[in-house]
Amino acid sequence: MRIDAYNQIAQLYGVSKTSRTQKAQGTASVSDQVSISQAGRDYQIAKKAVSEASDIREDKVAQLKNMVNSGQYQVNGDDFASKLLEKYNSL
Repeated sequence: MRIDAYNQIAQLYGVSKTSRTQKAQGTASVSDQVSISQAGRDYQIAKKAVSEASDIREDKVAQLKNMVNSGQYQVNGDDFASKLLEKYNSL
């Protein structure tokens, strides 16, 4: 095989000079669009409602506060100890 024949083959398969293409005139411009499904909209509304909600339930806090102040709130020692141990063992 002769190496100088490679140049002749390269010329056969070489890329010819490309000409610049012109942009078509008078065509309407195309724009991208995004559409969100109804499930996606519902999810966004629910997520917004949850993020705006308070972490503290004021009604429960007020009820417990009234019970403690009036002496009606009673804590069983055994229940307290078992919950404390349960929490300690889960760490």
